[in-house]
Order: sequence, then C-alpha cells, then structure tokens
Amino acid sequence: MAGGDGSSRTYPTEAPTERDHRDHYVESPAAWVAAVCDRGLRHPRNEDATAVAADPEQGSRAVLVVCDGVSSSLDSDVASLAGARAARDVLVTPEPDGSDTATSRAGAIARSLEAAAAAANAAVVANTAMESTNAASCTFAAAVIEGHLVVFGNVGDSRVYWIPDTGEQEAPVELSLDDSVAQMRISVGVPREQAENSPQAHAITKWLGRESPDFTPRTGAVTVTSPGWLLVCSDGLWNYVSEAADLQLLVSQLGDGSADALPLAQALVGWANEQGGKDNISVALARH
Repeated sequence: MAGGDGSSRTYPTEAPTERDHRDHYVESPAAWVAAVCDRGLRHPRNEDATAVAADPEQGSRAVLVVCDGVSSSLDSDVASLAGARAARDVLVTPEPDGSDTATSRAGAIARSLEAAAAAANAAVVANTAMESTNAASCTFAAAVIEGHLVVFGNVGDSRVYWIPDTGEQEAPVELSLDDSVAQMRISVGVPREQAENSPQAHAITKWLGRESPDFTPRTGAVTVTSPGWLLVCSDGLWNYVSEAADLQLLVSQLGDGSADALPLAQALVGWANEQGGKDNISVALARH
C-alpha cells in the first residue's frame, strides 16, 4: 500500500478472482496485517468480503476493509467483493492534510473513509443488474492505522474493535456503532444480549447499494498506546463474542504471543466455525 509518498504498495496475492474461489480466502500483505474470509458452515455461498493493504514495517500504516453482503439480495457475493476492493483502493492513498497534527491527520483520513464508502457503494451498484428488483447490498466497515492513530468508519453492522493485549492499561473497546435494529434497542436501554438475540436483531438500517437511503459512514478516531490488535469483522464472528472484553479474552486464548496476524485471524475464524459457523465469517487484523 502507499507510504507517505505513495511510492510503495503491497497488495495481497491470494484474494479471489472468481466466484469459485470465494468459499475461503486469505490476504496477508505483511506479517503484521492479515484477513481471512470464510463461508462458514451453514450458508451456501460466501457473501462476505475483505480487502487489506499494509506497509511492510509493523506499526507504519495499514488499511482493513470488511463488507458483508446481504444474503437476501441478488449477487451480493460479487458486489461485496467489488465494494471492499474499491474502498481499499481509495484508502491506500489518503488525502493530504497539510499539517502534522493528529487532529488534522484524523480529519484527512475520515474524509478518505467517506470517499471510500462512496467508491464502495458505486462498485456495489455497478455489480447488480439494473432490472433487478432485489439489488445487491452490503455493509461496510473499515479502519486505517497510522502509528498510534486509528481512524474508522462503518455502515451497517460489521464492526471495528480495538483489542489491547491483556494486562495493558487500555481497555478493549468496540469503536464502531452498528446501524441496526439491535443497536436502536440497545440505545433505549435494552440489554445487549437481549437486543442482539431478538427477532430482527440483524436487520440493518443503513447499507451500501442501489436502494440505500444513506451510505455515509459514521467515522471516529482514537489514539492507541498499548500493544494490541485492530480488528475489523463481520457478524459471523461477533455473533458469538460481541462484548469487547470477551473478545479480548478470546484473542488472548487463541493468540500465540507473536505479532504475526495471519495465525490469529485463522484461529478466530476457526473458533467461529466451531461455535456453529451460522454465518459467513470475516476477520481482518493489524498489529500495533
């Protein structure tokens, strides 16, 4: 991916190019960044998609994107992959901010996230038949990490988490906020577990696609100082481990103590399948 001068980009070499390759694929542009996308055990096809990029040096700069195709829409597997790749291609070269302050840098990357969501939306629209009455649609979650700065954005219910190593002073946190019926219920006081397991809990209120009412992402930024993992995932993972503290415990149990992202991403996907694999699963990780 692009460094500060845009002169060097590293893209994964194992991303799918045809529908037949979609059931399970891996992306690892650098040892500290990886994504695993898997069909799960119950769905007939993989409608999730990931796209990641990274500078070679750990802690420099990485881009993580996850799109989860809506299973009831036509060609969502094709559209979600096109959308994820389009978003990544925007984010590898963020807008110049004209200043070196963290606030201005975060603002510049947030603008890039908005542009990335627009590009992803256009790609989703371009990959659904014009005559279709059930146009392709998907969620969008993305994060950029530059040193200690994390900037994130989402549309729908794919999520961004910051998971510091256990024993660190920083607390694990769900950075993104779902656009979903469940989140609406949580916001008025319904307990999370009840809201996320109720009928229509996974109905989303914003999405990418031709029939979307609004595809502008909600964005935010945080500064992280502890060692840990930036995680972007679909609900195929967080269905089974929604709370950030529980996810931190799981990461500590599955991790091997190294900074290599791929083994942990594979372990998290495998764990979700062990829990039942009721949905497609996407896990994208960057080590801080």
